[in-house]
Amino acid sequence: MPDIIAEIRLPTQELRDDIPFYTKTLGMQMDMIYPADDPTVAVFSGYGLRLRIEKGAPGPAGTIRILTENPDGFAGGARELVAPNGTRIEIEDRNPPLVMPQTQHAFVVRRLADQAPWVIGRAGMHYRDLIPNRLGGSIIASHIRIPDGGPVPDMVHYHTVGFQLIFCYRGWVDLVYEDQGEPFRLHAGNCVIQPPEIRHRVLYASDNIEVIEIGVPAEHVTTIDHEMELPNGPGNPDREFQGQKFVHHKEEDATWQPFRIPGFTSRDTTIAENTRNVAGVQVVRKDGIADWSSHDADILFTFVMDGTMILHGEGKPPYALEPGDAFVIPPGMKTKYADASDNLELLEVSLPGIFATT
Repeated sequence: MPDIIAEIRLPTQELRDDIPFYTKTLGMQMDMIYPADDPTVAVFSGYGLRLRIEKGAPGPAGTIRILTENPDGFAGGARELVAPNGTRIEIEDRNPPLVMPQTQHAFVVRRLADQAPWVIGRAGMHYRDLIPNRLGGSIIASHIRIPDGGPVPDMVHYHTVGFQLIFCYRGWVDLVYEDQGEPFRLHAGNCVIQPPEIRHRVLYASDNIEVIEIGVPAEHVTTIDHEMELPNGPGNPDREFQGQKFVHHKEEDATWQPFRIPGFTSRDTTIAENTRNVAGVQVVRKDGIADWSSHDADILFTFVMDGTMILHGEGKPPYALEPGDAFVIPPGMKTKYADASDNLELLEVSLPGIFATT
């Protein structure tokens, strides 16, 4: 197969004016120019681009985005430039800091019976939004399913996040993670956290696999890594990814202890400890009679995995909840988990991991 070169064509009125801009101001190299006596076409390359500047060419002048780790040191520190041919140049930070939106606190109840739409997302997976308002962009909670099991058309990728949880609700899924050794199977009742920018891949899923995925903030970038192959060698469980360690929590290894609200017991996933208290995850079961309580966490999300209960909220009507339902309780609001069935099981996710309950 012969070599193939792709180039972007941009128009100009006078090529002579563009040559010093693209070579000196932007630092690109000129690869070709013709005709020699009165040039009307020049080709420039740099930063993964090949540009053909052509006098009188049809089409708009376009926009070029240049991403650099040192935007202040590029093109004299300008963030926006306009080339003589009219092309707009935007200069941005290649690795911008993660912006965490301020939480817009709200009481939210999302019931499966309300038939919120399932949408097809990445790698053909079906997504159901569990927090429609996303608390001002601070969090996304998704109920994800893959109806037909088998190989998952995924590739090695990573997420630019502050926190991310995958809790296997039903079925099982095979996963592989950077520096965590060989692929493993995540079973129902177990979970993993995906620390910021850890490379990973979904390999294989059982029929009707369902997971609960939590992402902070709600809108975050997923980047494909075309270079790394997984597994990438022996495991390194002590490695930190931006201050967080990978966690694979297994139900059979967990210890049950009194929950923060009397009348319930819980198993801690050790996620608060391994994220330096960024977030905490508990699985909760009934163990007695509940009372009214309130909390001071910034975000407190709960998903009903099994059983039934009545959620009472101060100034709100009671909500009868069943498997597949989810709710968010804002800080300072008094609530009560009443009439819980003996098989009630809840998944609670909090930010931060440790907070006060009154």
